[in-house]
Amino acid sequence: MSIWKRFKKSYFLYSFLRDPLAMGSFIMLVFFVVAGFSAPITAPTNPYDTSQISIMDSELPPIWMDGADPNFILGSDAQGRDLLSTILYGTRVSVVIGLGAVSLQAMLGILIGLVAGYRGGKLDSILMRVADVQLSFSTYMVAIFLGAICQAAFGVAKYEQIAVPFLIFVIGFAEWPQYARTVRASVLAEKSKEYVEAARVIGLPSRRIMWRHILPNTLTPVLVISTVQVANAIMSEAALSFIGLGMPVTKPSLGSLIKSGFEYFFSGSWWITIFPGIVLVGLILSINLLGDWMRDFLNPKLYKK
Repeated sequence: MSIWKRFKKSYFLYSFLRDPLAMGSFIMLVFFVVAGFSAPITAPTNPYDTSQISIMDSELPPIWMDGADPNFILGSDAQGRDLLSTILYGTRVSVVIGLGAVSLQAMLGILIGLVAGYRGGKLDSILMRVADVQLSFSTYMVAIFLGAICQAAFGVAKYEQIAVPFLIFVIGFAEWPQYARTVRASVLAEKSKEYVEAARVIGLPSRRIMWRHILPNTLTPVLVISTVQVANAIMSEAALSFIGLGMPVTKPSLGSLIKSGFEYFFSGSWWITIFPGIVLVGLILSINLLGDWMRDFLNPKLYKK
């Protein structure tokens, strides 16, 4: 039986299709992701192309308000960019940073947690103390510190070119202990089971036992954590952009769009901040709701059949 046929007959799909909240959050998430990554095709204009931007079109209201321009459905921002286009491109940037940061967190955390849990002893103590020290510094503290140094060292113009990989590195590096502690706890529970003892008896090397036998049985909590961490990473990027240490205004993300319009909010140009804020809330909410459903489904103590 093929993988697709097994998936169609799985209890996972059966439960998912009968949970309106899970289906609704998944559809919302797919909509945001597809809209963001199809921005070069679907967006009315390219906010990176200065030839398509005119300062004379700045702060135009949405199409249903007086003084609107039919070419700007959701209005324009203070730079004269079409707000719908900047939201689409900004959603793509935010999702890329979220996925990239979580991938880095997972790689570091799984590797460290797996080695610490399986090897034990002094190595375990050292790695977990490093994780404890890392957890004592918040993501924002690490990002603000490194972001300020990076902008001072490279300058604003150079920082604009490296902003995305820099934020992926900073947010990913700051949050790896969450994965390491979770994986370590799962490894400690798994390594004393019979199948691990049997693998040792037949002479399999430790590396093979860790990666081929123990790791697959520790990925369930990692999957649940990843959904939550993607939302946290997107929120971290938005917060850093809002205080000026994330994405620059010239390269829109949802956070930088909210920041760019905040100073015009009370002057009447509320749409520059409100619309990106609504998209950010919807994106975070859909990820968190889907993550909550997966946590309940994968935890037999919580999930009610």
